[in-house]
Amino acid sequence: MGSEQFLDRIRVLRPGRNVKGPILYWMSRDQRATHNHALLYAQDIAVEQKVPLVVVFCMVPEFMGATIRQYSFMIDGLHETSGRLAEKNISLVVLTGDPVKKLPEFIRQHKISVLVTDFDPLRIKRKWVTEVSHSIDIPHNEVDAHNIVPCWVASDKQEYGAYTIRPKIHRLLDRFLVRFPSLKKNRHSYDIPADSVDWDKIRESVRVDRKVKTVEWLKPGTGAAEKILKEFPKHKLSGYSINRNDPNLDAQSNLSPYLHFGQISAQDVALVVSKADAPVEDKDAFLEELIVRRELSDNFCYYNHNYDSIKGIPEWAAATHRTHRRDEREYIYSLKNFEKAKTHEGLWNAAQLEMVKSGKMHGYMRMYWAKKILEWSESPEEAIRIAIHLNDKYELDGRDPNGYTGVMWSVGGVHDRPWTERPVFGKIRYMNENGARRKFDVDEYIEKWTG
Repeated sequence: MGSEQFLDRIRVLRPGRNVKGPILYWMSRDQRATHNHALLYAQDIAVEQKVPLVVVFCMVPEFMGATIRQYSFMIDGLHETSGRLAEKNISLVVLTGDPVKKLPEFIRQHKISVLVTDFDPLRIKRKWVTEVSHSIDIPHNEVDAHNIVPCWVASDKQEYGAYTIRPKIHRLLDRFLVRFPSLKKNRHSYDIPADSVDWDKIRESVRVDRKVKTVEWLKPGTGAAEKILKEFPKHKLSGYSINRNDPNLDAQSNLSPYLHFGQISAQDVALVVSKADAPVEDKDAFLEELIVRRELSDNFCYYNHNYDSIKGIPEWAAATHRTHRRDEREYIYSLKNFEKAKTHEGLWNAAQLEMVKSGKMHGYMRMYWAKKILEWSESPEEAIRIAIHLNDKYELDGRDPNGYTGVMWSVGGVHDRPWTERPVFGKIRYMNENGARRKFDVDEYIEKWTG
């Protein structure tokens, strides 16, 4: 690409041999046609080489416990993306099955000349990318289309916390937080017609839990995300720095599922919010979460292979858990009781039911929820397992660096510091219902979700 900020997003995974043929963008984490650095980069190559551009998405029939709730949101979003790509004369092909097998076969069959992949820090995605790269002999490049400051540019190591990564990101924002170029209409057609996917067949092909129902209150896709982004600065951004911590107020943006599936770009959101007519403290509070906290989560998952395990927590936290491992727990609940919201505490039960019913839990309550799972589980290991399982089963944005990092912050002190020592928690930060009552009307929240 022509400008430096795009070149810094690109890493060569495999040089490969030079051949003449279509350019392939393997769309995975960033499932959008609009403002997608990986797609724009792939198109630049196609224009330069005067060849077609094709986009492939690999639909695995089951993925890390995802249910029809998450799959449906993703599939409907991809359907819309397919239509937007078709308007630019770009075909989206959906391959069903193992990408490590299916993608190299497609590359050979269609004589692809360059493969472009979007960046994902999670282990399974990195494993797929590595194995596909080893199975092909053409150039393979990776583009961070998810973060505003590319993960490997922001830092070359695991950061201790927001206070260490924040200045690194802020120094680079002027360079990376810029307007996107437009996706052009492809001059060279591909031999697979655009927008020709049988989406009903794709939906039927997935082998997932269909008991966790889809949500109706949040519509999937880039168009829905763009509408929310248009309205958020007008109606919710003023007062955000205070109102965001009250679960009874509809003060959050609700953009996290769209950001998770890449149906909207964080860079796009940041550009809109930064220019909005709202108090500086409210814009700063939102941008801190959108940029620094999100990119800190990517940093943690990318540089810590054990991002979902007790092995991934800092040594001070591991030491305090060793000291308090045998502390008596007043309550211990099984996964089944947690899942069915059958604990002794109404506030926790309400948070669990919010997630089960809506596919989303308020940010403050998600921290509280995970802290209590630690308090009421047999061990920190069991708490991590239960929290991740429930989060990934019911949250629309499950299986995400933000989710893993949030659990590890709550249970394992990741990106935090030692606090006053107490039973069970040791030096891990403590939260309780009295603290919640000082922040918001707990009874109103309980009534809303359990009444």
